[in-house]
Amino acid sequence: MAAEILLTVNGEPRRIAAGSSIADLVAQIGLDPKKVAVEHNAEIAPRSTLADVPLSDGDVLEIVHFVGGG
Repeated sequence: MAAEILLTVNGEPRRIAAGSSIADLVAQIGLDPKKVAVEHNAEIAPRSTLADVPLSDGDVLEIVHFVGGG
């Protein structure tokens, strides 16, 4: 079994494979990385860096996705 880390995502515990990036997490949740805003440990993560930011055990993320409509 691959090593996992424990995160808090939008107030809920979530496990993900060790070595994953924020972009990996967003994809695992089923969201489009181009349509989300992510706060990582109380700091906004620029969308252009989501694939470059590794996650660590205990990280806290808030993910907001944008939806269209009128």
